[in-house]
Amino acid sequence: MAEIKDPENTILMELKGGTVTIELLPDVAPLHTQRMKELARAGAYDNVCFHRVIDGFMAQTGDVQHGNMEDGFNLGRAGTGGSDMDDLPAEFSKLPHDRGTLGAARSQNPNSANSQFFINFKDNSFLNGQYTVYGRVIGGMEHVDAITRGEPPASPDRMISVKVAADA
Repeated sequence: MAEIKDPENTILMELKGGTVTIELLPDVAPLHTQRMKELARAGAYDNVCFHRVIDGFMAQTGDVQHGNMEDGFNLGRAGTGGSDMDDLPAEFSKLPHDRGTLGAARSQNPNSANSQFFINFKDNSFLNGQYTVYGRVIGGMEHVDAITRGEPPASPDRMISVKVAADA
């Protein structure tokens, strides 16, 4: 298990294979960090599918509106929704989109991130400066690597539960 230095800014994501530990970066992207903690504490990410998983690129999830596989699930619409909260302004930084980093998914509008995010399978430097980086996997990346691929996957994996470590 990864060493947790700041439980208030650490996410524990339970996947079918085990726990993924994500260190959030409140000094880099405070609004995105706060949003993820709010949604995790509300249970909004629980049972949400990975709707876009591209081998050698990234795994995208977090559509709390259409992606909950236990409540109103619609695989055809997964990836088109967000939360009932306002969109977030971009918090671009110099942090690179390296393997294991968490990026805010958004539309063409840089200030349209809401609840969706992606985890990079490899270094994706072409994303640098275009998407907000607000966390990094510090343990359990092998479980992310095992997520079923597809756009969307025929039988998608889900985040079983997502919790702030301070609350676990």
